[in-house]
Amino acid sequence: MSDGSEPSPGSPGWLLRERTRRHFFGGCGVGVGALALGDLLAGEVGAGAVADPLAPRPPHFAARAKRVIYLFMAGGPSQLDLFDHKPELARRSGTPIPESFVAGKRFAFMDSSHRTDLLGSKRTFRQHGANGTWVSDLLPETAAIVDRLCIVKSCSTDLFNHAPAKLFMNTGSGQFGRPSIGAWLTYGLGSECRDLPGFVVLQSGPRGPRGGAVLWGSGILPSAYQGVPLRNSGDPILNLSAPSGVDAARQRRVVDAVRVLNERRLAATGDDEIAARVAGYEMAYRMQSSAPDLIDVAGESAETLALYGIRDPRETTYARNCLLARRLVERGVRFVQLYHTNWDHHGGTTENLETHLPEVCGQIDRASAALVVDLERRGLLDDTIVVWGGEFGRTPMGEKRESTGRNHHIDAFTMWFAGGGFRPGLVHGETDEFGFAPVAGGLHVRDIHATLLHCLGLDHQRLAVRFQGLDYKLTGVKPARVATELLS
Repeated sequence: MSDGSEPSPGSPGWLLRERTRRHFFGGCGVGVGALALGDLLAGEVGAGAVADPLAPRPPHFAARAKRVIYLFMAGGPSQLDLFDHKPELARRSGTPIPESFVAGKRFAFMDSSHRTDLLGSKRTFRQHGANGTWVSDLLPETAAIVDRLCIVKSCSTDLFNHAPAKLFMNTGSGQFGRPSIGAWLTYGLGSECRDLPGFVVLQSGPRGPRGGAVLWGSGILPSAYQGVPLRNSGDPILNLSAPSGVDAARQRRVVDAVRVLNERRLAATGDDEIAARVAGYEMAYRMQSSAPDLIDVAGESAETLALYGIRDPRETTYARNCLLARRLVERGVRFVQLYHTNWDHHGGTTENLETHLPEVCGQIDRASAALVVDLERRGLLDDTIVVWGGEFGRTPMGEKRESTGRNHHIDAFTMWFAGGGFRPGLVHGETDEFGFAPVAGGLHVRDIHATLLHCLGLDHQRLAVRFQGLDYKLTGVKPARVATELLS
């Protein structure tokens, strides 16, 4: 590929070659399936060696960014209490929303008797930065770095229940089996790190995100590209440590023997999952030394720990995960995704806007801002994209529950981006007087995906895999565009 002798992934020539190869193997009864082998096997297995599926590969065109850190606020943060300042909504709080806004709309957990009352935010909004960006008092540390952020207040999506919406935000589809964005990136570009996975997942909060492992799965791509969760206690990855009494030399002999057996099976079947298995064994062997060193943040300076708000380096927190994310991208990991749960503020006794939203904001505000600052001062922000956002937003209408809350809302919510070619200090998009729908600068999830791929040098139309007769892409078949207005 690097010398131009091989077609790039997703190109017409590449797809044609893969169709021909699959037809040959399928006709022989070998049954490769529909996944592309191509560059993963470096033109078939040769000389007893299997190419590393995570080896770095060139982008389609010059890239602005090399890696992504995605801060996923699972549950749907209330943009109206954080970023989208609406004085008119506050003035008309408690009055019915005009029928013209909600006619024909569907909402989760809300019937006509629940949707009528507008709910103004009780938070204090102030302007910050050179451009006077509005941010609420719940995010003071984020407010302090708004001149480094590109804030988009007009995002929209298609699905309003948590698990399908998370799946859509991560894979471009509400159906199981599609590759996540981290899998697409490592498939298209490989990884610059040999000793850690190309795609790593970190989790914090009281539970895992609804939807689970499919959110970082590889779908129809080989399993080498799926996200690898790092555990918060014990071994970073289950079964990573060598068994008691097995030294490094003996373990190396076992790994080599298994590799030989797998290579023979790969030569006989052409199954790309065997290539992924070979690479997985080698990665696990190398990670026995690299992973423990990675998660030991005690060696970080006291100033760095204080910047992130880490009091105990051994304690599992969102702040510690943000610091781990920086350490991962320093080592060349392509895509790091942090899930922080419990943003589903409907107005129950434990999940509401009055007491719980301030609590969860306090858990993420300082560390999110610190991550951007730390990347910048280490010279990493220019080619690292930081993304902040959830699967959807919250309605301008309240819910009639035990305390104050909002319902799921897919028509307008806020995300922010930093680094990697995004314009710092930009506030893009505008919503109506109630924050119900965009009136300018609307961006759909597909546009966001296309833009992220573009920043990493990948054409969302060319990054495709043929499966069961169809060419699958992260952005799907509906229109998607690169939001060049967000880029510097």
